[in-house]
Amino acid sequence: MAVEFPVKDLLPHSEPMILLDTIVSHHEHGLVASLQVREDSLFAEAEGVPTWVGLEYMGQAVAAFAGITARQQNKPIQIGFLVSARRYEPCISHFPPGAQLTVAVNAVTFNTTGLRVFECTISSGSSQVVTANLNVYLPEDVASFMEGNS
Repeated sequence: MAVEFPVKDLLPHSEPMILLDTIVSHHEHGLVASLQVREDSLFAEAEGVPTWVGLEYMGQAVAAFAGITARQQNKPIQIGFLVSARRYEPCISHFPPGAQLTVAVNAVTFNTTGLRVFECTISSGSSQVVTANLNVYLPEDVASFMEGNS
C-alpha cells in the first residue's frame, strides 16, 4: 500500500531516537521500512552500528505499523512496550557504514488483549542479516496501563 506518512509522524519518539529513514510499504499485518547506516548514525562505532541495535530498528518498525494503524483509524499515536525478543539471530557483529537496511515486520498473532507477536527480519541487499520474533504489548489505553489500572 502507498505510504502516506513520514516516519516521524508515526513514532512516539523524537530526534535523535528516530532511527528509520522511510516506510517503504505497509499492509494489513505489517510493513517494510528502510534506513542507511552512516558513520554518524546513533550508536555507531568504528566497525559500524552493533547488530544489537537491530532490536530497536525492529521495534521502531512495529511502532510505525501501529502508528499507521492508529492514523487510519483517526486515533493518536501511542507508545507500545517490547515484552521480549525470541531467536534474535544476527549473522554479523555490526551493520557496516553505507549499508542500506530493510526492516520487515509481520504480525503472526491477532487477539484482543494487546499482546502481539511479530516476525521480523533485517536485510542488506539480498542477504538476510538478522531474524527475530518480537513480543509486544500495545495497550488500548496507555494512560490507564501506566497507572496500573489495566
